[in-house]
Amino acid sequence: MSRPAPCPVYTLRGAGAPLNTLHFRCSGGDSPLLFSGSAKGAVHIWNLKSRRAERVLEGHGSNSVIWVSTLQTADTLISQGRDMRVCLWDLTEGRIEALDSVWTGSVGFCQCSVLETSPSSYLLAFAGPQTEEIKIIEMPSKNPVCTLTPDTKLGMVMCVQLWKPDSGLGPLLLAGYEDGSLLLWDVTQRSELSRVKAHPEPVMCLTFDPGRLRGVSGSCEKKLSSWMLDGQNHIQLQDCVTLVNPGISQLCVRSDGRLLASAGWDHRVRVFGWKKLQPLAVLHYHTDMALSVAFSDHQDPKQRLLAAGSKDQRISLWSIYNQNADTC
Repeated sequence: MSRPAPCPVYTLRGAGAPLNTLHFRCSGGDSPLLFSGSAKGAVHIWNLKSRRAERVLEGHGSNSVIWVSTLQTADTLISQGRDMRVCLWDLTEGRIEALDSVWTGSVGFCQCSVLETSPSSYLLAFAGPQTEEIKIIEMPSKNPVCTLTPDTKLGMVMCVQLWKPDSGLGPLLLAGYEDGSLLLWDVTQRSELSRVKAHPEPVMCLTFDPGRLRGVSGSCEKKLSSWMLDGQNHIQLQDCVTLVNPGISQLCVRSDGRLLASAGWDHRVRVFGWKKLQPLAVLHYHTDMALSVAFSDHQDPKQRLLAAGSKDQRISLWSIYNQNADTC
């Protein structure tokens, strides 16, 4: 007999708007947290023990929050809104006002990317005011690092991810564009290293595993495109995964490199084995488009969770493919 389909271990309600973005912080302290950004401009900080929101931050007015993240080396929360601002928050003092902000000038939906370079500084990448440009600044000084603009027309920047290779090279950046292209940039040299046409439609999302030099991207099509970097930092397209229904909002690889999760326009969250992209589970709970997925960073593997945010204003939390995880 096949294993029964898993059910959420619990759900979080009360955001009052579609959930565009999710981010866990569970590895430090006694209180595991989940951060969510909503379409009404609020960042909710959920305590996963009480299953309630500890704080609600409203630094973006009524403008949709499209990305949230935290720093590993500081108690800093970063949120990005459609008000063309990135806000910085101090998590230690319980304040509900932003400490500082950065103006991006971008009206698109491209989520920022952050790369910590030292205990006291980090790089922030975001789509700039011009259609195809990506700006990278050093934080918290806000000093400009570079502006990356392709030499041909590719349309809007749709998604970006900063990362640092083990080879000793400087930071690199992967970017997906409106025409379906994927580009790899050398941040230090401000130069394009590689380019491929991964999709015939805009690249809606991507995720990259620096340990395996492997990534996957999604679009409005019925497929995921898998790719990897070779020894010369060239993007090599690999197999495609055919989906039942079109449209992917977000992709996320679990930190142990075993699972990939996708948030689908068909209301479903799909789980794949990351090594071979083998379909493992279809999580059907939400009644509207799934917009975001995130894996928790619990140190104990048995406590790891997968969170999914939806247009139906609910967050579902799942314990799947963990040691001794139950299904219902």
